[in-house]
Amino acid sequence: MKKLFLFDAMALIYRAHFAFAKTPRISSKGLNTSAVFGFTNTILEVIQKEKPDYLGVAFDTSAPTFRHIEYTPYKAQREKQPEDITIAIPYVKKLVEALDIPILILDGYEADDIIGTIAKKAVRANPEIEVYMMTPDKDYGQLVEERIKMYKPAFMGKGVEVLGPKEVCAKWNIQNVDQVIDMLGLMGDAVDNIPGVPGVGEKTAQKLIEEYGSMENLFKNTDKLKGKLRENLENFQEQGMLSRHLATILCEVPIEYEEERLIKTEPNRELLEPLLDELEFRTLRRRILGEEPEPVAAKAKASPKVAANQMDMFGSPVAAPADFMMSDEAEEAVSHFNNLANTAHQYHLVQGEAAIKSLIGFLARQTSFCFDTETTSLTAVEAELVGMSFAYRKGEAFYVPFPADQAEAQAQVDLFKELFANEAIQKVAQNIKYDMSVLANYGVEIKGATYDTMLAHYLIEPEKRHNMDALSMAYLSYEPLSIETLIGKKGAKQGNMRDVALEDIKEYAAEDADVTLQLKPFLDEQLAKNPKAIELLNEVELPLARVLSKIECEGVNLDVAFLQEMSKTLETDSREVQQKIFEVAGQEFNVASPKQLGEILFEKLKLDPKAKKTKTGQYQTGEEILSKLEAEHEIARLILDFRELQKLKSTYVDALPQLISPKTGRIHTSFMQAVTATGRLSSKDPNLQNIPIRTPRGREIRKAFIPRDENFQILSADYSQIELRIMAAFAQDEAMLNAFNQGIDVHKATAAKVFKVGLDEVTSELRRRAKAVNFGIIYGQSAFGLAGSLGISRTEAKEIIDQYFVEFPGVKAFMDTTITNARELGYVETVLGRRRYLRDILSANMNERSFAERNAINAPIQGSAADMIKVAMIRIQAFIERENLKSRMILTVHDELVFDAHVSEIDYLRTHIDEIMCQALDLGVKIETGIGVGMNWLEAH
Repeated sequence: MKKLFLFDAMALIYRAHFAFAKTPRISSKGLNTSAVFGFTNTILEVIQKEKPDYLGVAFDTSAPTFRHIEYTPYKAQREKQPEDITIAIPYVKKLVEALDIPILILDGYEADDIIGTIAKKAVRANPEIEVYMMTPDKDYGQLVEERIKMYKPAFMGKGVEVLGPKEVCAKWNIQNVDQVIDMLGLMGDAVDNIPGVPGVGEKTAQKLIEEYGSMENLFKNTDKLKGKLRENLENFQEQGMLSRHLATILCEVPIEYEEERLIKTEPNRELLEPLLDELEFRTLRRRILGEEPEPVAAKAKASPKVAANQMDMFGSPVAAPADFMMSDEAEEAVSHFNNLANTAHQYHLVQGEAAIKSLIGFLARQTSFCFDTETTSLTAVEAELVGMSFAYRKGEAFYVPFPADQAEAQAQVDLFKELFANEAIQKVAQNIKYDMSVLANYGVEIKGATYDTMLAHYLIEPEKRHNMDALSMAYLSYEPLSIETLIGKKGAKQGNMRDVALEDIKEYAAEDADVTLQLKPFLDEQLAKNPKAIELLNEVELPLARVLSKIECEGVNLDVAFLQEMSKTLETDSREVQQKIFEVAGQEFNVASPKQLGEILFEKLKLDPKAKKTKTGQYQTGEEILSKLEAEHEIARLILDFRELQKLKSTYVDALPQLISPKTGRIHTSFMQAVTATGRLSSKDPNLQNIPIRTPRGREIRKAFIPRDENFQILSADYSQIELRIMAAFAQDEAMLNAFNQGIDVHKATAAKVFKVGLDEVTSELRRRAKAVNFGIIYGQSAFGLAGSLGISRTEAKEIIDQYFVEFPGVKAFMDTTITNARELGYVETVLGRRRYLRDILSANMNERSFAERNAINAPIQGSAADMIKVAMIRIQAFIERENLKSRMILTVHDELVFDAHVSEIDYLRTHIDEIMCQALDLGVKIETGIGVGMNWLEAH
């Protein structure tokens, strides 16, 4: 049988676009190429795996079809087509033409009508043809027959599905495929706005069609039914039949079936080369145009003789045997990404002291090598080494397993100490901070130049994913072996790396080092386009990784007894507030249940006659809703109090002691460098950024963070209004610079100017308003937003903002210039050149464009603040080590640094920390810090 593949272009384009929604592929010119890339990969994968004889791609047009004419609401409720898809469609058509695949298109008909017509004509005209309709659209089930099948693309880990009549009937639970349209007629289709019969879902439709065979027969026998179902079927019979008509794929489109035209041919190189270059599809270019070697089979497992002499292979790679045949499993594993099964590689197991020393000798002769650790835990301080892998040339890597006995493991780690201390060798890794922390458990310090592929990519594409698998697929078109194939999915039942067979862990671990090594040149090529990014990587992010590793290893002492008492207090307070809620409501109910709470607020107490509901039919009872109801009824404030008490208790007070390391007796948060697009650090386990500070109860939690012993105190150093000072420096606004440089309260100074009063006449209320404007400007707040935050009219808020810009013209000029430059460049930069790309800055969608403009203003300010504290941390850590101090840096949260300060060093530390922080960056505006000392974090802050 010969194969004809017909592709539903729009269905596949949408699928590809949304598959990359969280991590879109953006070209250097700001073009979102996700849909084109995904669509192209789909076509190529079919060509590679299925080897079709004939191909065709069907497109919709914007012209109305008979469905639109006969039923005006057809597809009318669909959201406007995403702008990126509209831009992508012409590129997809050009690419299909360049691949020399016929485009099947006709005004007045949808792609499924065209595919249905061509499919039916093909099997009637040629008994040797089998047709595959490639689409995720379930409606195509009505078309299948013996030689016409649906070919559903893989999705969410589920492989490709090929559906014939038997499979379609099983999916729909029907007797024959003709009944698909009966099902659709009864159920309707929300996506296409086909109404169906009210109250009839899939299960009901299945039962009705199973019993009556067809819609016609069903409507003849409605008298045998009862209740609302009978009523709906009788009242909406005409609507149901119309729905079936709309859902029926037309197979009589006036389009010719030209078999010769559909024959698969070679791509049109002259059209394809410039198009792939424009789209920046380098890997696809090599793959399609044959400029990349054909994938070869995976190497055969080493024989006992080869394994015994594995050290002989360190110097030169051994080619795979010429007669090696790819296994069935390997062939099945082939996809549009290469992988272990179809890529030649030399991964060696290195065991025994002699073999390890020999490997170290080879590594010591390199100028750079890549390494990776395999451990028992993602928490570095608790992690024990299971193994280490090394690579220094493409396609070859070495795995060294470590014994479970920690004394023996330590002796083996000691063999590597000199190698990692060699400052002449660059050490390359993915998320090197984790590896530094794990090796620190064994007394190993990594010295000399380092390179982190995760951090490099973070500076290149800050808003994308930076994990090794994602980078490998994006840059190498290679899909690494998943950790879940070795130890299972995340969760309580996930296994441990110690339980994995040695051969399997060797392949997995060595591949990690090999892939990371191969990523480096691609990332270096991207970094070279922005010299400031190279400097940021080498002078800020990589040195900071060392500092953060040391901070994490230090950990923080926790006052568990205090938290236990606080937990009891919160429990008592929660019960009291809950009882008051019951009294006010006039009944007991589950306060934590949004459904029950909504009924109390809006049905029993009738607090808001226009109360909104969620899609599930429940009333909205979020914080914003309750805050608006506070003035109307005391129950709203009580519920907010109850929620705060519950969250503090469960999220912090009860949770923090559970995070104490049994090994050190302290908590060790993990700082993440490559998460926020602005450059800010974030943390997890615990998330220190979210520890409450705005409410009295929330602030109490900081009392639990205490010095390590009686010889230390907590010292807190916090930048004062750093983002406003940076904005003043960027804007070079004379009035704002004067306020900071002369030590005047900037919010009072702002209030005096905006509200036309003397400094001594500024009230606390006027200062509050000025503060809201100052910080609102940084985040691009509108008059609507300011009105909401201050509780004033929108008109008054607009007047305040307008007056602000009159009094601070430099700020307005800075904002306008920044947005103009962002439109021209497509990005904005911090003081140190950290870029934030703004692909929606020219969007026709006002909301998307406005959001990008707000980011254009905020990102350089917030990012420069992040750069500044990072530089300060690097210099402070160097100062502590240079002076051989007993004090330690233990936390960083936003613009604050926290130290375990030895009592004998407090004054010395205070002076130098202030000096280093204030001089971290030369901004041309006075920088101030607030430094406090106490027996706990709250007292110091």
